[in-house]
Amino acid sequence: MFGIGMPELIIILVIILIIFGAGKLPEIGAGVGKAIKNFKSASAETENDPEKLEEPDRNDKNA
Repeated sequence: MFGIGMPELIIILVIILIIFGAGKLPEIGAGVGKAIKNFKSASAETENDPEKLEEPDRNDKNA
């Protein structure tokens, strides 16, 4: 997994725990989960509707 082993993950988690504290970890986890969910839904929308990927017309005067 990206060249990171179990000891490195434990050290990273301990550092995060020290920086943010135990009380903030559920908030951070929920925020990361929502971000991943939004990213997945946005990528699924663009797969279903490829026209959304088109760039706007540069000659359009309203833009």
